[in-house]
Amino acid sequence: MEQQPMGTSIEQSINNRYSIWVREALDELPHSFTITDPLISGHPIVFASREFLKMSGYSREEVIGKNGRMFQGSRTNRRSVMEIRDAIREERSIQVSLLNYHKNGTPFWILFHMFPIFSKEDGRVIHFVGVQVPITPKPRRSGSEFSRIEMNLCENGSGFRDTVLGFCRREVCSDTVAELGRISNLDQVLTDDTELHHTACKVSDLEKRRVNTAISNIVSMLTHYSESTGRLVSDKRCCPSNMSLVGASLNISLGRIKQSFVLTDPHKSDFPIVYASDAFLELIGYGRHEVLGRNCRFLSGKETDVSTDLQITNSIQTGKACTVCILNYRKDGSPFWNFLHMSPIRNASGKIAYFVEVQMDLNCGSHENKNLRPEIRQLSVVGAVKVAVRSSGMIATTSDS
Repeated sequence: MEQQPMGTSIEQSINNRYSIWVREALDELPHSFTITDPLISGHPIVFASREFLKMSGYSREEVIGKNGRMFQGSRTNRRSVMEIRDAIREERSIQVSLLNYHKNGTPFWILFHMFPIFSKEDGRVIHFVGVQVPITPKPRRSGSEFSRIEMNLCENGSGFRDTVLGFCRREVCSDTVAELGRISNLDQVLTDDTELHHTACKVSDLEKRRVNTAISNIVSMLTHYSESTGRLVSDKRCCPSNMSLVGASLNISLGRIKQSFVLTDPHKSDFPIVYASDAFLELIGYGRHEVLGRNCRFLSGKETDVSTDLQITNSIQTGKACTVCILNYRKDGSPFWNFLHMSPIRNASGKIAYFVEVQMDLNCGSHENKNLRPEIRQLSVVGAVKVAVRSSGMIATTSDS
């Protein structure tokens, strides 16, 4: 079966939620920002504004589909990066000063504000918006010699000229280092990353107001265009968090598992699918929005053995694992024999949180890890899912404490 391009998922991420016209409208906003989708494997950028592309120096083709890590570099504060990751796991907003890099390799400071966009229907996170406002460098008051040097221009490897002041850390070229070496106390001035973060790159009230204005305009635009599709969004969770399909943290962890599988929720009516892997969508030909919230029975057809469906239902009701061979149907109507293994997945407290269903097309002879029996490959997926679910539960417990 022909594999669905990742670009299709990225395009649908925006179009299905806000309409095909929203990109043009968002590009008219005078703000630098990106939109990412935690439901797609790798949490890629699905939209980058025109102002953001100007600021970073990248083209839209170079950015869409990539993770935001591409703008970080050797001097990016790892503590700030971890704070952003924690905010994604906990599905909340965060604001930090961050050192990013232009395409030509030169660093620049931004005030980075990231916030989630929620579905009004079920309260789950569907996107994260990352607003970037450049931080205007402030001169350090550490003596006339250093202040004078801060204003010097230096040449880097790409021929780009910038101020040492704008780098706020040891982002200086070799000839400037030689000049700074004449300062007797250079190490004391430049070695403390934390001190520099709070002094030379201090955020002004104007920059904070620019962030707030951008947030307001972006949320207003996304809310307006979601009304045209009837799939309303908000920057505030409108439903209890337990109404979400699965959290962003678990989505990201599960996205690293490349085999075909789904998670179903035995605690909800009719055991709906709450997570579907990319490989599963490729196998059946459906889009993610056509799968989530449905019972796996929709893959059955007129030739499917009813007794096999009943065996699966009984497995869920008794909380036990089972393996069956069932005739399923793709979206285009073509049948395939699905070697299906399902197993309960327990959370960190030992209670059944989900069922995982691992699919294998017996009609397809090309599988990864051919040297392993199908049962072993399926059990490896179950093990990986168990680790992801339990780790996610422990993160949530730690965050709540």
